[in-house]
Amino acid sequence: MTESFRYLHTMLRVGDLDRSIAFYTTHLGMKELRRRDVPEGKYTLAFLGYGDEAAHTVLELTYNYGVSSYEMGTAFGHLAIGVPDIYGLCERLRAAGVKITREPGPVKFGTTLIAFIEDPDGYKIELIERR
Repeated sequence: MTESFRYLHTMLRVGDLDRSIAFYTTHLGMKELRRRDVPEGKYTLAFLGYGDEAAHTVLELTYNYGVSSYEMGTAFGHLAIGVPDIYGLCERLRAAGVKITREPGPVKFGTTLIAFIEDPDGYKIELIERR
């Protein structure tokens, strides 16, 4: 049954679409894959990712006209992104002014190297070193 299912995207509401696109493309290497403006509905969608939507899960950023911030719910945890060099990336992110909320290092009671950062809207992103 699972062969007919595929995880397509995660949607985040953002207060400034251009700022958020710049964050994910500049700092995390995503590409803007497509954008759809819907004036009748007063929103714009931007889809970002590391590959074509036909084969890769992507991030959908939704900007609702006139809404500059959202309350973070207590249910949302984080996004997770695999990276090749967590220490080097965190140094580059820090130099660029990105907020690092957990310094890179081994996960508690394990050996996997992780770090946490925040995007401009306060969403947490776990970086996981994958060699």
